[in-house]
Amino acid sequence: MLEDQTTAASFPTAWPTAYPQGYAVVDVETTGLARDDRIISAAVYRLDSRGEVEDHWYTLVNPERDPGPVWIHGLTSDTLEGAPLFQDIAEEFSARLDGRVLVAHNAVFDWQMIAREYARAGRVAPVSQRLCTIVLSKELGLPLPNHKLESLAAHFGVVQQRAHHALDDARVLAEAFRPSLRAAAARSVRLPLHECRPLTEWTDRAVPRQPAGYGGYRTTSWRPARKRPACPYPNPGRYEDGKPLKQGMRIAFSGDTSIERDLLEDRAIEAGLHVATSISRLTSLLVTNDPDSGTSKVVKARQFGTPVVDEAAFGQLLRDVEPASER
Repeated sequence: MLEDQTTAASFPTAWPTAYPQGYAVVDVETTGLARDDRIISAAVYRLDSRGEVEDHWYTLVNPERDPGPVWIHGLTSDTLEGAPLFQDIAEEFSARLDGRVLVAHNAVFDWQMIAREYARAGRVAPVSQRLCTIVLSKELGLPLPNHKLESLAAHFGVVQQRAHHALDDARVLAEAFRPSLRAAAARSVRLPLHECRPLTEWTDRAVPRQPAGYGGYRTTSWRPARKRPACPYPNPGRYEDGKPLKQGMRIAFSGDTSIERDLLEDRAIEAGLHVATSISRLTSLLVTNDPDSGTSKVVKARQFGTPVVDEAAFGQLLRDVEPASER
């Protein structure tokens, strides 16, 4: 299965000494994407310096609020009712992370959620560096149709059993990361490591629990239709590279994203941005993981000169959206 994809020819004869000595492959399921959203389950696969699994760990976490998009993660309020609070599992989580590089698929998101939970608990996660497998797959030039975890898994012959279940997602990512790591070592590719800084911009806005049975897990892909609220801010114009996003900017999305599109759009709207369904000369920014694709939005963005960033960069920009100018 997996080893078939990592042939003797691709296995490095000399392992790069600059590579980390251990990794913590992490996946968290959450109530959403906002600063007041919470972790509801977490899984960690500890790997040695060459990507071999040492052990794994999984826990549910009581978010003390509504569980959010149950149709995605399948965790209801009843399921989470007796789960430990994050502060109760923080020490065990720390033991799993300590001294290792945090590895995740779209690592910016996982790190932000983890760091905020530690901040709420009055602690700091023992992580100094993270590695995003989306970025690593780009560095390796893997021929993936999109940047979803399922595509990375399929490329390396890893079978996913329960998508959006933290333990299975972490297992799949660990198995796909091992051949990726070996390919990088064989080609002396510098790993895309980024500094992890503690976050403090979290909130504890009260979110009521929904009545029993609300949002029960559905085995279909159906999800409730929602009418997006009108953006209350005027459009300040196009996004400029190196500058922050500004409330009122028109943001469009194209192609597959590693995070559910609904959640990305919710996060953008919460930040004061206008989510557009099409591209025009007024569009401030296009978010796509496939800028070379021939989709109509990408083509129009090229024609209009609309700035383009990928999902990971957009996640970083959402951390610090500039308030709208007073009228």
